[in-house]
Amino acid sequence: MVCRNFATNLAAIVISVNYRLAPEHRYPSQCHDGFDALNLIDENWATVLPKNADPARCFFAGDSAGANLAHHVAVRACRTKLHTMKMIGLISIQPFFGGEERSQSEMQLVGSGILVSVPLTDWCWNAYLPLGSNRDHVAAHVSGPNADDVSGLDFPATMVVVGGFDPLQDWQRRYYEWLLKSGKEARLIEYHNMIHAFYTFPLLPESSHLVVQIKEFIA
Repeated sequence: MVCRNFATNLAAIVISVNYRLAPEHRYPSQCHDGFDALNLIDENWATVLPKNADPARCFFAGDSAGANLAHHVAVRACRTKLHTMKMIGLISIQPFFGGEERSQSEMQLVGSGILVSVPLTDWCWNAYLPLGSNRDHVAAHVSGPNADDVSGLDFPATMVVVGGFDPLQDWQRRYYEWLLKSGKEARLIEYHNMIHAFYTFPLLPESSHLVVQIKEFIA
C-alpha cells in the first residue's frame, strides 16, 4: 500500500523487496535480502529497470520495520563499492528502533499507543533479534553503545519522520541526533498529532503532506 502510494505520487521508480520474515527468519536474514536485492539491481541495471531510470539518483526508503532494515542495508552499501548506483538519500519513516531502556515516550503512551505498544514491540524484538540478544543489539538500538560507526562512511542524507503519538518517537529522534553527531546530513519532520503508520490512512491531510515532503527531499 505504501509503495503503491509512492509509485503513484512520486516521480520515481519504486522497488519493494519481499524479504524473509521473523520469527521463522531472525536478524540478519532480512538485511541480507535487502542488500542482495540492491546488489542484483546494481549489477543488472540496464536489464531490470526502464531506460529513464537514473543510477546517479537512488534512494533507500522504508517505514516502521522497513525503515530499520533500510538503515542497515544503507550501512552495508556504504561499506561496499556499488558498480552503477549512487545512493544519495534515505527516507526513514517512523523507523522501528528500540533499546533496553524504556524511553519517556514509551512510558507516557503506555496503554494509549495505537497500532504500536510496549508489549507489542517487546514481542517483535524477541521474535526478531538473534537468540540470546537483548534490545541493545545493533539491530534494534542503531544509535546505542553497539552502533555502527558511520562517521567515516559516505552515508546518505536522511529524512526522519516522527509522530507525536508514536511510542517509538524518542528512539527516532535519537537516531536523527546520532546522525548529526556522526557528521551526516539529516532532516527531522514531525507530525505532532500522528500515530505510528498514520501515512497508511490516505484521507489524513498529514498523509498527503508527507508525500509532498518526500517529493521535496528527492527533487
